[in-house]
Amino acid sequence: MKKVLFVVFVTCAGLAAFAQNTMTGIIRELTGEVELKPAGASSFTTARVGSVVEKNTIVSTGFKGMAVIAVGSSTITVKPLTRLSLAEIQQNSSAENLNLNLQAGRVRVDVKPPEGTRTNFTVQSPSATASVRGTSFDFDLKNVKVFEGTVSFTGANGISVPVTGGFSSYAGNTIGAVNPYEAKKQELEPLPPIGTTGSAGAMAVESKGSIDIQIEY
Repeated sequence: MKKVLFVVFVTCAGLAAFAQNTMTGIIRELTGEVELKPAGASSFTTARVGSVVEKNTIVSTGFKGMAVIAVGSSTITVKPLTRLSLAEIQQNSSAENLNLNLQAGRVRVDVKPPEGTRTNFTVQSPSATASVRGTSFDFDLKNVKVFEGTVSFTGANGISVPVTGGFSSYAGNTIGAVNPYEAKKQELEPLPPIGTTGSAGAMAVESKGSIDIQIEY
């Protein structure tokens, strides 16, 4: 009887451990200045290929810095002048759950879960949130551009819009996520002359500014 109980205990403990595992990211590629600050650390250290990115580690890239981080079945390309952290990186028997906190800059995310599993990937910024289950997209603090799959994009008003491959959307601190078809229409419209004013001109500046302007922190 004691042996049977012991076997049952070990099996249950093993299943519990398998049910929820904490993953870590690995830097696969990098160029230029890339620094890491693990949770609880007082300063940044220089990142290298093979460096581990654990939960709540801050990743910071310089003017020409770029890093490719592999986390489970997802790949995060961190663009120059970006600062982010992985707020959640959990895995269970059927899904991976990743939550990325984007504080400044821009990332590209490629999510390709194995057949029979799914990846719930959320990228949050102060202005908007992008949530996906298997796709490829670019995201900065306000703008999302989807290459493949569908992104659920949410702005300040809390209302999400689906953005599919080939489309984009944007949001601001005071506006909700723009309908992807409206964003596509604005992309096709010619920009107003320099120095002119109006809602269309202001909108063009806001949607492009967070990509082209260097962000200082």
